[in-house]
Amino acid sequence: MNIKPLGERVLIEQIEAETKTASGLIIPDSAQEKPLQAKVIAIGEQVKVVKEGDTVLYAKFTGTELNIDSKNYIMLDLADILATL
Repeated sequence: MNIKPLGERVLIEQIEAETKTASGLIIPDSAQEKPLQAKVIAIGEQVKVVKEGDTVLYAKFTGTELNIDSKNYIMLDLADILATL
């Protein structure tokens, strides 16, 4: 992949939500929430708080969804990242 976020932007890849509960029940797609955890793929030159490879929590309904090389990513502002794990 050859994409470099600008400024205080971060490119993330969602970590898929669990499809089963701890007791083994399967959660249907319609009942699953959008995952809020993601892996940092690339960062802008002004980002100092997170680094590539970090796992982060991010706010719902933020960012711009992108499809690069047949994979889905989200480009968001650094302010939309809530915490690192």
